[in-house]
Amino acid sequence: MPNVVNKMVVRQMEGTFQGVEGMVVVSLGGLSVPESEGLRNSLAEKGVRLLMVRNTLAKRALQSAGIEIPDDVFQGNIAIACGGAEEAIHAAKVLTEPAVKKAGKVEVKAGMLQGNVLSAGDAAALANIPDRDTLNSKILGCISGPARNLVSILSAPGGALARVVQAHVDAEGGASE
Repeated sequence: MPNVVNKMVVRQMEGTFQGVEGMVVVSLGGLSVPESEGLRNSLAEKGVRLLMVRNTLAKRALQSAGIEIPDDVFQGNIAIACGGAEEAIHAAKVLTEPAVKKAGKVEVKAGMLQGNVLSAGDAAALANIPDRDTLNSKILGCISGPARNLVSILSAPGGALARVVQAHVDAEGGASE
């Protein structure tokens, strides 16, 4: 029978999971306290919340929130980085940074993005998605590119005519006043 503290933790996590659009589930085997706090701080800078609780409580809260993560994911020390869709992408970027990978203590196990459960590979691939500012600048380039090309094409005949007239003027020794 679950005790009162476990019930409170599950209830709080259920509320947290109800509003999330994305999450990344990671294994944190062998992290020291300073390393886990550093990881938590770097995630918090991006607006991502990192939850470290017992696996049974996390499974119960996820199931209550309607999120079905496979049971084999919950092996060892598990943490869940969650937030909005963009925060999930930031979490994947932080959790797959070369410095974090080099230590070998953090392993992406699964994820969820906008209701779709992701495998470990798909969750890690979230790190390759560009952020919102990069996407906006790419869209702006696609929109403004054709207009810029049209302006240069339309101005080319007038510029060419001006260069031909100037060449004739220069060839005849300049303009007389």
